[in-house]
Amino acid sequence: MASGSTAKTERRLARYTEKRLAAARGEKVPLTIAGWLRFILRTLGIIALLLVFVPMHYAYRIFAYGSPFPMLFLRYTARVVGARVRVHGTPLKRDVFFISNHISWIDILAMAGASGTAFVAKWELSQVPVIGWLCSLNRTVFVKREHRMGVAEQINALKDALQDNWSVTVFPEGTVTDGHSLLPFKSSMISVLEPPPPGVMVQPAVLNYGEHSEEIGWVGEESGLHNAMRIMARRGTFRLEITYLEPFSPEDFRGRKAIAAKAREEIEEQLVANLGKPLRDFQHVVDAVRYKPPAKDAEA
Repeated sequence: MASGSTAKTERRLARYTEKRLAAARGEKVPLTIAGWLRFILRTLGIIALLLVFVPMHYAYRIFAYGSPFPMLFLRYTARVVGARVRVHGTPLKRDVFFISNHISWIDILAMAGASGTAFVAKWELSQVPVIGWLCSLNRTVFVKREHRMGVAEQINALKDALQDNWSVTVFPEGTVTDGHSLLPFKSSMISVLEPPPPGVMVQPAVLNYGEHSEEIGWVGEESGLHNAMRIMARRGTFRLEITYLEPFSPEDFRGRKAIAAKAREEIEEQLVANLGKPLRDFQHVVDAVRYKPPAKDAEA
């Protein structure tokens, strides 16, 4: 009986793998009738949450600042799309700069739901219907990685978010990966810590989707809208573990590059522990951050 169940699981994972690879190539993966039904039901679930939490948010803002309802809304939205979030460690509540690896747009929903943090995320996410608006509700700072002339403006927006929201999260890889890789960290957005605001700590965070990482990941040529539809149409739920590592003071390091290197070292160590094996090279070209997979040894 157990072997039959295992075979069924393997067939299901094989189907998901085929769809994921096609999506990464930029091909449109058609939804099944059941998939459309799941997508519609989850969309209706998000709309229901909007109808409950958005009026409560704006009503709260009439009398006080720092509404808790965007955090609650994003937390339950992550659950509606299928994420079952488990938090390890304790995220600081204020005066904290989270630095994290990045796998999916769901990262933003889950981390905001866990800590109430604001974000710096790639501009393309703001163009995904509904998802972009959900992120802006939590005052996400959207940046164009290739827009070098706008870096100063983006840093100012980040400073405002850090001062206003008490906590900000950045994804210094500059893009999403597959959960088995970790790209070089771009330290430009960490410039806000040169010099660090008084009392602000840096806390690395690690996202882990377990066996579903590659399926959930938004990589390759897949569009944000296609990825959102594909994930929301999938069967069942998936685990997402967020591990908050020990915070450290940016004042103990000489500049943004040293801060980025320290955070990356700790995140890589935790990722390797999660996977139980070394990380691998990311296999997709990412023009926005000028990344290309390392050339394979010809003799191999």
